[in-house]
Amino acid sequence: MTAQQKLELREVSKRFAGREAVRDLSLKLSRGEFLSLLGPSGCGKSTTLGMIAGFVRPDTGVILIDGARVNELSPQRRRIGLVLQDYAVFTRLTVRANLDFGLSVKGLKRSARRSAVNELAKLSKLGNLLDRRGGSLNMSEMQRVALARTVGTQPELLLLDEPMSNLDAETRAHLRGELRQLQKSLGQTVLYVTHDQVEALSMSDRIAVMRDGKIVQVASPDDVYHRPANRFVAEFIGDPPLNLIPCEVCVDGPKLAIALSDTALFEISAADITSGLHFLGVRPHDIELVDKTAPGAIPGPLRFIENFGSRHVLHVEYRTELLRIEAEPAVRTIGEILHLRFAAGRVLLIDSVSERVVPFRPVNT
Repeated sequence: MTAQQKLELREVSKRFAGREAVRDLSLKLSRGEFLSLLGPSGCGKSTTLGMIAGFVRPDTGVILIDGARVNELSPQRRRIGLVLQDYAVFTRLTVRANLDFGLSVKGLKRSARRSAVNELAKLSKLGNLLDRRGGSLNMSEMQRVALARTVGTQPELLLLDEPMSNLDAETRAHLRGELRQLQKSLGQTVLYVTHDQVEALSMSDRIAVMRDGKIVQVASPDDVYHRPANRFVAEFIGDPPLNLIPCEVCVDGPKLAIALSDTALFEISAADITSGLHFLGVRPHDIELVDKTAPGAIPGPLRFIENFGSRHVLHVEYRTELLRIEAEPAVRTIGEILHLRFAAGRVLLIDSVSERVVPFRPVNT
């Protein structure tokens, strides 16, 4: 582990009643980094966090904080901060007393605690709530108090387990910005567990995507979205979801051609994939609406429209699929024939056997 690495997991595994919840998981988290552990419910995210925190003992593998093995250490000796889905705010105490609590446990003098509480209140936008009791706060305010109280103790590592899942969409959007700003201003190292891709994409320096107890990709938000490692990541990330379209890969001398229909065919450079039926993944915003005379245009009837105000998501029938297309709002008629085109440089080629995303380079695009 380098001096910059705050946390390292080496081939960590955990079983419950014969079921493997986490399998040979390895992960590194740099000092001052915000890393999200992202995946569907039941994939092993919370179990992984529990092992880091010390509440769950791994069956195999090593957990290191600042280069020191902590497998056998109690949670109190790991110098971590933990915020869960349930905020655990002291309802009978004021916000000021809630923020002061962790600092007093840490042994700070009263004058130092008073200064620290005022600074935390400023950073967390709690200044006008300091004399309110915890029980009178709304959920957003409670969460800010829970976060500030934990962050204020300056833990070596901050672990957040689905802390916004009980909040409405507007409150989550507001708190995402506040949390990221607070983390940056204090230089905190954060491991954030979530099943919400919007949270992970908008706040993280890197994202570790989990599936069935294993990490399947660790990358920046941009890479996870635009350069997913496999079909699972490609389909899991993105709203509206990825369109997955059957296609045929054909050998054409030293090159390959991807055929969607008789009229939709484009060449790519040689790729590590066999000829045959595979899948093309394309984001809804990467499908163009074109004139029927445009080269490579694919016709399809419009089946229904999702109206999101500033944008429409069109559902267009193509063979046996309904393709989602993001488009500018316009007057359209259900049943009318639209013509679509896929830009070769903005699609994903997915191997139908291994389900990995196969890198390729479009020819003459």
